[in-house]
Amino acid sequence: MNEGITAFEKKKVLIERLRSFDSLLVAFSGGTDSSFLLAAAQEALGDRVMAVTACSPVHPRRELDEALAFLDERGIPYTLLESGEMRLPEFLANGPDRCYWCKRDLFRKILSLAREKGISKVAHGANLDDMEDYRPGNRATMELGILAPLLEARLGKEEIRFLSREMGLSTWDRPAGACLATRIPYGRPITMDDLRMVEEAEEFLAGKGFRQFRVRHHGAVARIELEEKDIPEMLSGSLRQETARRLLEIGFLHVALDLGGYRQGALNRALDGKKD
Repeated sequence: MNEGITAFEKKKVLIERLRSFDSLLVAFSGGTDSSFLLAAAQEALGDRVMAVTACSPVHPRRELDEALAFLDERGIPYTLLESGEMRLPEFLANGPDRCYWCKRDLFRKILSLAREKGISKVAHGANLDDMEDYRPGNRATMELGILAPLLEARLGKEEIRFLSREMGLSTWDRPAGACLATRIPYGRPITMDDLRMVEEAEEFLAGKGFRQFRVRHHGAVARIELEEKDIPEMLSGSLRQETARRLLEIGFLHVALDLGGYRQGALNRALDGKKD
C-alpha cells in the first residue's frame, strides 16, 4: 500500500475492510486505538459489532470505568471478561514473554466467547507503530488469527488520534495505557500487593492532574516517570513532599523521580538487544 495516502483514505480502506465482515467482536480496552477501531466498526457494521473488555487486578479501575462510559455513550453491547492472568504461572514469573502468555490465554477466551455469540470475526487495536516496539503479545494474536484492521489499513498512532478527533471521539488524546504488570521489571514475580501499590500510586498522580506517567515498582523503590514538561511541577512547592509522603504510606521505602522522563516501554531496555 502507498504510504503517501492520507489518513482519510486509510480510514476508507479500514471501513471497507470492516464492512466485509458478517459480524465482529472487538477486544476493547478503552484506549485511543481500540476506541477508534470500535467506533469505526460501529460505523461500518451497526448492531453487528460487539465489544469485550477484560477486567482483572492488572487493569486499572480508572481505565475500566472510562471504557464502560465510552460503551454506554455509544450504545455498543459488550461483555466484561475476567481475564484470569493471575492464575498463569508464566505470567506471574514475569519473564520477557509475559505478555505472550497473557494474550494467548485472553484471546483464547475471547474466541470462545465469539463462538458462543455466533460472531464470525475477532479484532484488536494493534496499529502500525506497535510494530516498532517489543510486543510479544502480538505474536500470540497472530498465532490465534486475531485480526488487526488498523494495522492492515497502515494506520499509525498520530493518524488514529487525528481521525478520532475528526469523529468527535473523547478518546482522541487519551494518554497511552498499559496493564499494571508493565510497571514491574522483568524477573520480579508479579504479586497482588505490588499491583495494588502501583495502582494506588498512579491514582495519586492522576488526582494531581498529571496525564501521562508511570510508577515503576523496583522493590523498595518507586520510580516515577513524568513527561519532561511536568518534572519542574513535581519539584516545585509542596508537591514533591506530598508525593513522597503518599507513596511511603502506600508501602514504598524510597521514592525516586526519573530525570529522563516518561518513556513508553521503558523496562524493555533491560532486554538483550534493546537500546534507548
